[in-house]
Amino acid sequence: MKLAAYDPDVSAALDRELAREREGLELIPSENFVSEAVLEALGSVATNKYAEGYPGKRYYGGCQFVDEIETLAIGRAKALFGAEHVNVQPLSGAPANLAAYSALLKPGDTILGMDLSHGGHLTHGHPVTFMAGIYAFVRYKTAPDGTLDYDHLRTMALEHKPRMILVGYSAYSREIDYAKVKAIADEVGAFAMADVAHIAGLIAAGEMMNPVPLFDIVTTTTHKTLRGPRGGMILCKAAHQKAVDKAVFPGLQGGPHENVIAAKAVAFKEALEPAFKEYARQVRKNAKVLEEEFLKRGYRLCFGGTDNHLLLIDVTQRGLTGRQAQHSLDSAGITVNKNAVPDDPRGPMDPSGIRLGTPAITTRGMKEGEMRTIAGWIDEAIAHHEDEATLSRIKGDVKVLTDRFPLYPGLSY
Repeated sequence: MKLAAYDPDVSAALDRELAREREGLELIPSENFVSEAVLEALGSVATNKYAEGYPGKRYYGGCQFVDEIETLAIGRAKALFGAEHVNVQPLSGAPANLAAYSALLKPGDTILGMDLSHGGHLTHGHPVTFMAGIYAFVRYKTAPDGTLDYDHLRTMALEHKPRMILVGYSAYSREIDYAKVKAIADEVGAFAMADVAHIAGLIAAGEMMNPVPLFDIVTTTTHKTLRGPRGGMILCKAAHQKAVDKAVFPGLQGGPHENVIAAKAVAFKEALEPAFKEYARQVRKNAKVLEEEFLKRGYRLCFGGTDNHLLLIDVTQRGLTGRQAQHSLDSAGITVNKNAVPDDPRGPMDPSGIRLGTPAITTRGMKEGEMRTIAGWIDEAIAHHEDEATLSRIKGDVKVLTDRFPLYPGLSY
């Protein structure tokens, strides 16, 4: 029985979500639109199979075909990133990070990671997380100009003697010199780890530097710029293979979601195509145009601009908070997320900034000209954030634009 006939409530909600995605501008940098092939794999019969263990070493029978799927995903991920070993079973980025820590560290070990307000992630040591109670996190920050101060990072490493140095961020917009970080880690006898959840697709396409050949361990999500299903992945040196696999299963997870792994395999195949390289190149081009447009309009861009797919913008100088800007832009059909800025004096639920990025709108085919138009709409919506008529008019203009870039034609629930 079709979903619409059996559960019209869920069907209707999904159709409304589809309409929202089609008719609006999705600028949250951690979101993207997967292909219909990825959607098909995600909703496949692989969802029915329980497969604790790894290919060729399962605890259940009947795994020969999901073994094929998982092996394909692993092989394609290795080819994408030049990895010696890949585990595609983590359910998301946070579990992947916890597995990476538990694979290489002991409780109480020190991790040197980025401060959340300077672009880090909750799982990089924020006190509210479970892992902050297991490991001793020391947090570094960016320099006043928004760059990473590698000399200061080295000084902190020499002082605190961490067992692991962690780079890779959720709101940082600049390139990372992985060779410098690895040299610091080697000097103090620490593991080098990168969390590339946001920029994995740009790395796979050769648009940003790749830490995988250098670092001990690298974690990522498989959505965001990699344009796959929501999930996680760990890439590591062969020397850590056994520890990583044991940390994921049975250490932290039970049966893997083989339907998600099937969708990961499809997304990795797509990322190996020449068209994906052009996509990633356009993602960065589009982000640079947004940077230029916002700088031209006098906005303060955190970290001075962008080298990747995202921008972090302080909106308080425009007389509103990040939460207010997010709400007003929602009313205008433009989706961003409120976000803390470095050393933000405001709380996380009503911070000073907004974070926006180009992966999803680039997937739809939008280029430089559309970026200039979009930047103008964002500026206008922020300037008239209490004017419902202006926001409504922008939302209508947004729909005219998005109608030119169809999303999932023919799909309905």
